[in-house]
Amino acid sequence: MSTRVVVTGMGCVTPLGLDLSSTWAAMLRGESGVAPIAGFDTVDHVVKIAGECTGFDPTTIMNAKEARRIDRFIQLGMVAAHEAWADAGLTVTAENSERIGALAGSGIGGIGSLSEQIKVLNTRGPDRVTPFLIVQMLIDLLPGHISMDLGLRGPNFSVVSACATSGNSIGEAAEIIKRGDADVMIAGGADAGVVPIGIAAFHAMRALSTRNDEPTKASRPFDKDRDGFVMAEAGGMIVLESLEHAQARGATIHAELVGYGLSADAYHVSAPAEDGEGAARAMRMALRKSGLSTRDIGYINAHATSTPLGDRSETNGIKAVFGPAAYDLAVSSTKSMTGHLLGAAGVVEAIVCVKAIQDGMLPPTINLDNPDPACDLDYVPNVARERPLEIAMSNSFGFGGHNSSLILKAFRG
Repeated sequence: MSTRVVVTGMGCVTPLGLDLSSTWAAMLRGESGVAPIAGFDTVDHVVKIAGECTGFDPTTIMNAKEARRIDRFIQLGMVAAHEAWADAGLTVTAENSERIGALAGSGIGGIGSLSEQIKVLNTRGPDRVTPFLIVQMLIDLLPGHISMDLGLRGPNFSVVSACATSGNSIGEAAEIIKRGDADVMIAGGADAGVVPIGIAAFHAMRALSTRNDEPTKASRPFDKDRDGFVMAEAGGMIVLESLEHAQARGATIHAELVGYGLSADAYHVSAPAEDGEGAARAMRMALRKSGLSTRDIGYINAHATSTPLGDRSETNGIKAVFGPAAYDLAVSSTKSMTGHLLGAAGVVEAIVCVKAIQDGMLPPTINLDNPDPACDLDYVPNVARERPLEIAMSNSFGFGGHNSSLILKAFRG
């Protein structure tokens, strides 16, 4: 019989809150975490807004000296990992440490540290570049630091699939447990790309909203007036265990991960195909592996970033998979509130699905004031909705045509 994988711990740091409870509460209130950028002077930038984790303090889990040697994306991920670990109530021992691993990634890694040290190189010379730059940049140092911090000696590596990263991280971590290589995995992702080069580069691609005069209304998935996504930073982590292991230690089980699908568009470096065919294949795979039908899914947390093509493509993909049942689904994009969390998006949105199942509350798509006629599903517009929920799907798609889809279910023994 196939090993069942359950969720026993969750944690996140987002523009809506520095922990899961505050993030979730803000989502249910329909709040936006988008504001004028405070982290650097935007006078020369066209884009002046982003989702920043205001008030974030890594010294809640490390000393100031350590924090200075670690890039912000790793700090965000580590704080989220500590919250998830505490939620799971796990203790690492000499006996079990080799059966516990970490699989976490990032879309763009230590871009902040790299850009700062390029300035040092150009103004002060090569001898003044910090010896910590390489380990600040590398994406695999996120799970590396988590493993060193918590003493985890099991499987440890990174998935990098742009904005599908942490969706894939969760799915691959579950596969590690299913094949018997670990009993417990902490999985997720983090990104901290709200830095001058990050904002400038995404704007150069014409990917970002320029609605600077109304920051809280800038991220507007499925709305006819959407003009691009809003860059944001975040960290999120989820603890997965085999059901047998979780039950043996009397763990609180939040939900069960029952499906994981992945695919490639094989189409374009940054744009999805308008018919959503690649996304549809990932959703179908997740459904097939879960043994569920389309009628079993009650809610989809959409990838929908607020780009003109992306939201339309995902809508088309959902219709291709669910057929007439697509119109009975509730679909929402919490990126309307958080902005686009890049490599942390998948894990934060999977956590949202778990919370929606637990609380019977569907988070809204805010700023949906003028619906795009091509996006004609039920997007839970503007106000959270109370609804009993058993099964939810979370979609994450990334530049390069990477698609991942997760299905989470209420745990019923």
